[in-house]
Amino acid sequence: MSRRKFLGGPSAGVLVLFGVVLASGACERRAEEQPPAEEAPEAAAPAPAPAPAPTLTDAEIAHVAVTANSIDSAMAELAKTKTQNPEVRSFAETMITDHSAVNRQATQLAQRLNVTPMDNDVSRQLQQGADQARRELSAKSGAEFDRAYIDREVTYHQAVLDALDKTLIPQAQNAELKALLEQVRPAVAAHLERARQLQPRLAAPAAT
Repeated sequence: MSRRKFLGGPSAGVLVLFGVVLASGACERRAEEQPPAEEAPEAAAPAPAPAPAPTLTDAEIAHVAVTANSIDSAMAELAKTKTQNPEVRSFAETMITDHSAVNRQATQLAQRLNVTPMDNDVSRQLQQGADQARRELSAKSGAEFDRAYIDREVTYHQAVLDALDKTLIPQAQNAELKALLEQVRPAVAAHLERARQLQPRLAAPAAT
């Protein structure tokens, strides 16, 4: 079988789910930092219409999945070099193991189907956001790093979960690719829950 080439258009919806999240870098919770409003506005502006569902080919979906897994594995490798917290280190080691395993499965599937994952705007935005996040995390150390890393993992895995549910699984046309994404989903949800459980244990002590 000849190697197939896939074409696809812009993927704005997933850019919203992924790119904006990753561009926040360490993902410290912005809501806690905002001072309360002095007075409520007289009338709330109407909510913007939701972005239309993006259109992705299977080759683009595969590339997004591989990129997302590679990014989290690389961020976990950074965490292993910086954290002194055993729970954070254990979490990072799990991320490396699980995401690397998914990428091996995705690569094997692509080879079996004779499909080359196709680079696209979503994958590039993912990588740009990850590069910024890595720079911001690299500047932190100690407990501050641990909090920022785990906060980012919560936001990142929620974004991945949303993308799986709203875009990647529904739009996958190949049955084996769809099955792999569905198989991965419970692990992503478990990662999210584990990161959420870590957050309160890493919270900064209250000022006295």
